[in-house]
Amino acid sequence: MIVITGATGTIGSEIIRQLVARGERVRAVTRDPDRAQVPAGVELARGDYHDLDSMAAAMSGAAAAFIVGVLGPEYAETDRALVAVAREVGVRRIVKLSAIGTGEPGLGRVGTWHIPGEEAARASGLEWTVLRPSSFASNTLSWADAIRSGQPVPNLTGTGSQGVIDPRDIAAVAVEALTTTGHTGRVYTLTGPELLTTADQAAALATVLGHPLEVVDMPEDIAREHMIAAGMSPEFVEGALAGQAYVRAGGNTIRTDDVRQILGRPPRTYAEWAADHAAAFIPTPADQSIR
Repeated sequence: MIVITGATGTIGSEIIRQLVARGERVRAVTRDPDRAQVPAGVELARGDYHDLDSMAAAMSGAAAAFIVGVLGPEYAETDRALVAVAREVGVRRIVKLSAIGTGEPGLGRVGTWHIPGEEAARASGLEWTVLRPSSFASNTLSWADAIRSGQPVPNLTGTGSQGVIDPRDIAAVAVEALTTTGHTGRVYTLTGPELLTTADQAAALATVLGHPLEVVDMPEDIAREHMIAAGMSPEFVEGALAGQAYVRAGGNTIRTDDVRQILGRPPRTYAEWAADHAAAFIPTPADQSIR
């Protein structure tokens, strides 16, 4: 049995899909199993990070677990607790989802948010693997409302480039680490095949959509206002903005070969991801009526 925490998230849901396709036994952990949609044959279990007894019950009997916490300073110890629970109930192998740049001083506070979980994994005595993916291609889904309404794409990272990675490739690496040997004690930095700016991604998406997309730089103060209005904590907002500034300054111009070495194929391009998700950016009749 392989347990997936964060089962309804971007990476967790894709890991489940890929594990099922390989014939693995999977248990999906979610706070609300009644509302979760998972492939046939997947066992659902209730688990709440604020209720460690529920997490212990959800992980019991599993051989391996995918560990994903909640991003933010107030949740920095969550991964440590999840690793401890996994060890206590007899899980033998864990794969911890972290982030590129973890531990880098230039990232400031946001660069420390995954450190407790990584430290816990290393000290657990279990077979552990840490995944540090770069910027998700799916992050650009946050542009969908603006693009569907004819508005410009907001840019918080200037001309800074990143090794944008398709979440399906992150999931595929996680699946390998969960199900095969040879990954114990490894920290993988996962990137796509290209270093891309926001403008580069917008251009690739424009090609797929068949019309140009305007890109407009968003000042930090405006971005801060939007994040606060969306209910994000002030400390989370400042950490997120520090991360954007780090990218603008060229701190995340990192491209690795880890995906190819693990999967035996090159990582997908952003253009491939855009082509597969174009529908999210195409106006619906409801969008048209609003305009």
